[in-house]
Amino acid sequence: MKTFINGTLWQDTKGEPIHAHGGWILFYGGWYYWYGEDRRSRYYVSCYRSQNLTDWEFCNHVLTMDSKMEGYRVQTKLQLQNGDGGKVNLERPKVLYNRKTGKFVLWAHFENGKDYSEAAAAIATCDTPDGDFTYHGHFNPYGCMSRDCTLFQEDDGTAYFISAARDNADLHVYRLTDDYMNVEALVHRLWQGEFREAPAVTKIGGTYYMLTSFCTNWAPNQGKYASAPAMEGRWSNLSDIGDATTYGSQPAFLLQKDGRVLYFGDRWGGDGEKYFTSGYVVYPLEEHEGKLVLKPTVEAAL
Repeated sequence: MKTFINGTLWQDTKGEPIHAHGGWILFYGGWYYWYGEDRRSRYYVSCYRSQNLTDWEFCNHVLTMDSKMEGYRVQTKLQLQNGDGGKVNLERPKVLYNRKTGKFVLWAHFENGKDYSEAAAAIATCDTPDGDFTYHGHFNPYGCMSRDCTLFQEDDGTAYFISAARDNADLHVYRLTDDYMNVEALVHRLWQGEFREAPAVTKIGGTYYMLTSFCTNWAPNQGKYASAPAMEGRWSNLSDIGDATTYGSQPAFLLQKDGRVLYFGDRWGGDGEKYFTSGYVVYPLEEHEGKLVLKPTVEAAL
């Protein structure tokens, strides 16, 4: 088993850098599948797997510029290249397994690769967790902007898509349809004018918690969190978590493992070539009398 140092770019079992930025881990069939942004070459989303969270085996570039595209009942724009034949942006990919359909459904933030004017949600599916995903296009839920995003799945299978809207000024919470292929209802417009991004959600006991960051481009900032008795319940005001830089990170997702909650974050290197030096952090996240506490560590708390 490896020991990972927080803030560094980790390596897989072959010694290659793990490119799973802005990512997400799905536990399925005894394996943890780690999906994330991979901006190298013609790739968009790559997938790794592990049984212990430390030995990560590369599986597949599950979405690329050359992935199969296929429309479905929702009107979307099928586009994996921009008008100049260059790359688009697919950011913060999140994947859920739908028990009713047997499909793995990926949601992400889509931009055209030139600017951030699209602000759309993108969807792809696959029959296996690490196979070649089929891209079903991007759209704006109820005509709203959709930028940094995450997913949350209840024990009964009900799923939610959470994304930054209105130029990041608000955060929207959508309940998904039973097949996870569309939004069914906009259930919340949260924290209007507070400009939150990078949402991550978990449930501890009977309370739901959402972590977010402020909008400061590639620089880390003061993380905040809020709580609610239900996803569609009333969310609290925002409270600080961590220090002024969230211990040098931005939330990616929250993972529950063996009774613990692990905070996975990105330590961004910056734009351009600096992006490829971006590292990861994993800190313990604990709840004490209704308050969340993030504990910085040198080694990843895996």
